[in-house]
Amino acid sequence: MSIDDGATSQSHGSEYETIDQRVLIVGAGAAGARTAIELVDQGVPAEDLLVIGKRGHGDAHTTWARGGINGALGTHDPEDDWTIHAADTLNEGHFVNDPEKVETVTQRMPDQLRKLDEWGMPFSRAEDGEPDQRYFGGQSFRRTAFAGDHTGESMLDTLIDQAQDRSIPYSENVYITRLIAEDDRIQGAAGYDMDAGEFVVFDTDVVLLAAGGYTSIFHRHSSRDDENTGDGPALAYQAGARLMDMEFVQFHPTGMVGDRYGDEWDGRLVTEAVRGEGGHLYNADGERFMERYSPDQMELDARDVVARANAQEISEGRGTESGGVYLDISHRDADFIKERLPRMYQRFGDLGVDMAEEPVEVAPTAHYGMGGVMVDENGQTDIEGLYAIGETMAGVHGANRLGGNSLAETVAYGEAAGEAIAEHLPVGGEDDDLLHERAGSHFADLTKVVNSEGTHDPEALLDELRATLWTHAGILRNGEEMTEGLEELAQIRHKAADIDVGGPTSRSFEFAMNLGFALDVAESILKGGQKRTESRGSHARTDYTETDSDQRHNIVAQKDSVGGMGLSTRSVGEPSESVQEALDEGHELDYHHLE
Repeated sequence: MSIDDGATSQSHGSEYETIDQRVLIVGAGAAGARTAIELVDQGVPAEDLLVIGKRGHGDAHTTWARGGINGALGTHDPEDDWTIHAADTLNEGHFVNDPEKVETVTQRMPDQLRKLDEWGMPFSRAEDGEPDQRYFGGQSFRRTAFAGDHTGESMLDTLIDQAQDRSIPYSENVYITRLIAEDDRIQGAAGYDMDAGEFVVFDTDVVLLAAGGYTSIFHRHSSRDDENTGDGPALAYQAGARLMDMEFVQFHPTGMVGDRYGDEWDGRLVTEAVRGEGGHLYNADGERFMERYSPDQMELDARDVVARANAQEISEGRGTESGGVYLDISHRDADFIKERLPRMYQRFGDLGVDMAEEPVEVAPTAHYGMGGVMVDENGQTDIEGLYAIGETMAGVHGANRLGGNSLAETVAYGEAAGEAIAEHLPVGGEDDDLLHERAGSHFADLTKVVNSEGTHDPEALLDELRATLWTHAGILRNGEEMTEGLEELAQIRHKAADIDVGGPTSRSFEFAMNLGFALDVAESILKGGQKRTESRGSHARTDYTETDSDQRHNIVAQKDSVGGMGLSTRSVGEPSESVQEALDEGHELDYHHLE
């Protein structure tokens, strides 16, 4: 579907297309696709939906999730069930997860895996033909289903095929720049066609944000630079919704590092599946150092534990010349590596490294934001008709995400949100005068940005922001550094008012939009990190090194009455009786039987 299919309107001197659509899904990865599929399966006509993405069809961050997707199928470990999966998720999240959302995901996932299997997803298979399952860090049993080491790509391909079978409309290269709401009710969305440089308004009853997370606003990160820049959380926040848990940013233990790989690959993820299949970590002295940090679970301890161990080895002088450590799976048979980790083997082979013969260099990299938009049990925000799911939402992961749960969250909440939207979809008929008035005003502002011939380059300011967060809100933090980070952020925000933009189809205009969103998200990370005066999960403070039981709460960010960012706290719920029983049973992976 082309956005040129809409009617042309004009307001505040700006011309734009108007698209009437009952449901607008912003984000074309797994979460958006799974929601659209569910809506049609619940009886919503496909022509009432529109899925839009900032990139080409199928080019979503989902494809970078390689290692697997969790669900208690019990392929190898029949004693596993959804309650133990929930218990592992709460443990990994240091008990600031929303238990209701955790249980929504873990209860739904066995059926979601079976549905993906029925839809043709090419899972790797166990001997009995069932989807194979591997160990991932922090999990008590083998519950991570996978398709080699290209699980996310294969899953998205499967979902896109299903969406196309249902004739679900899709527009690519469309950037949403503003959500328009009034009286806590969504009115529509405004944005632009990135190819044509033309403005567009979406007159819609429901907007679902499935636009990813915010970790590429850190200097070293596992995403591409033009995705995961915080669009989803910032759009919701600017419209009046609340953000939660933004201080919790997961630093994956194994991002690529080293001159031999080149700048293009710096920070890119080396999937946890390498450790799940038996990979070992060594420092430059040849020590398998996880024996010091986690003698029972070794390399398969929680991601925050392994990431901090890697960082400590490097900071204490036992790292490589490139500032990393070694990840080695060469003790495994070459055919095994090629079968189980084909994309990793090929990637490093193309870079001149044979994983079957030598280790690869890795270091921590910003990988996943546990925080996001605060939503209810169905993914709806404080604003009626505005939903957020996937990495855009908060609540499932708490202080640290269990590996394999990101893909699980996308399909579980895609189904849950789709069911809820279909049940409560408004009939429509709202007066759209307000929508067009607000959109016209917004486009007048965007036109000023497009024509700006100021001093600063937006891409350079984004890089400056990334350096600020990496330095002042990285894997280790303290109050003084975060205060300095907020001061630097204020300086960047001041510079952002004086930028040089090359036109409506230029990369500099896109970077300017990314910068605006990233500034709000960065502020929420730094302020949330300051307020949480403890260490919990991925939030590790050098000035408050212990976990404080009195801070077992969520930190919420919201626009205050004068447009600033105010913070509050929210109490955490309790798990259901069955999940509490699983917690009390104390399930835990015994790593050494894998050796």
